[in-house]
This record gives sequence, structure tokens and C-alpha cells, in this order.
Amino acid sequence: QVQLVESGGGLVQAGGSLRLSCAASGGIFSKHVMGWFRQAPGKEREFVTYISWSGGTVNYADSVKGRFTISRDNAKNTVALQMNSLKPEDTAVYYCVAASTVNSGTYYYQTSYNYWGQGTQVTVSS
Repeated sequence: QVQLVESGGGLVQAGGSLRLSCAASGGIFSKHVMGWFRQAPGKEREFVTYISWSGGTVNYADSVKGRFTISRDNAKNTVALQMNSLKPEDTAVYYCVAASTVNSGTYYYQTSYNYWGQGTQVTVSS
């Protein structure tokens, strides 16, 4: 069983940057695909980004493409989300997620991930 703990959230001005981290423990982390989802107030939880277990494949939601970058360090059991050019619309609770495998074309589904962190709040001011 994989346990995920997010950190790095906080308050930042629009146009600024923030780096989220996710520490994993309790399993063979290097073989898990990872990702980030977020949920803004009054909104449905939405897909943000995905990274394969090898780190060779990444996918991003259109809303963050070009601004956010996901990376992983399997030796350290960590995943990071670098967020640049932040907008007020990025304000949300960000969740780190993991799964042993994700079927083709399902990486953006919430139900594809069986491990979820507690979330970290990101607030972007105008």
C-alpha cells in the first residue's frame, strides 16, 4: 500500500510560482504511475497532470499546459509539480495520486487512481 503526503502549498500572487511535492511510502513506488488532481471551491475535482512510472510519458490538462511541469525522482520516492505563471483560477486543493497501472486512455479519470493524498491548499491572489 502506498501512502502519499503532499506539501508546498500556500499563498502566491498571480504570475508567481509554487512547487508542490509528494512523498510516497509503503510500496514499490517506482512502479506506480503518478498524477495530480485539484478541486476548486464549488467545482468538480479535475485532472491536472500524469506521469508514467518511468517518467517517460507525461500528460497535462489543457488549462495548465505550458505552465505546470510534473517530475518524479524514483530513487527518493518523490513527485513534484512545478507551477509557474499562476492564475487565480489555479486556486484549489491539490491532490497527489497514484496507481499500480493505468489503462490506455484513462489517465485523466479519477477512478483510475486508488491512492490519494490528503491534499494541499494553493491560493493565488490577483
